[in-house]
Amino acid sequence: MTVAYWSQTGNTESMAEAIGEGIKSAGVDAKVTHIGDINASDLAGEKTFALGCPSMGDEVIEEMEMEPFVSEVEKFAAGKNIALFGSYGWGDGQWMRDWVDRMQNAGAIIINNEGLIINETPDDDGLEKCRQLGKDLAAKA
Repeated sequence: MTVAYWSQTGNTESMAEAIGEGIKSAGVDAKVTHIGDINASDLAGEKTFALGCPSMGDEVIEEMEMEPFVSEVEKFAAGKNIALFGSYGWGDGQWMRDWVDRMQNAGAIIINNEGLIINETPDDDGLEKCRQLGKDLAAKA
């Protein structure tokens, strides 16, 4: 199971690592990787995976790398179990609600029906939420 993410400051990367820990603790193999190290098509054969990106600019996902990656995933997202996650520094999480809507409109099944967002650096409670999301994701494997 893949946890693919884009991170600028390391906050979303920390979330991705914790999600991977949760997946592994549920007995499922997990590969945590930056989206620069895989192609979106690598996820096409997976039934279940996670995507992470922080809020950027005017509450959007990162536009140079993550946006094209997500656009590719949309083409095969139908019927896939996908966990969405990311960190933010301001705003109210609109970027995540938009991302969830977008993936659901592509036919994806979003784990817990919402994305997991954490303000700034994940604390112990936030990391535990990430681990739980990993366990929830693993249950769909």
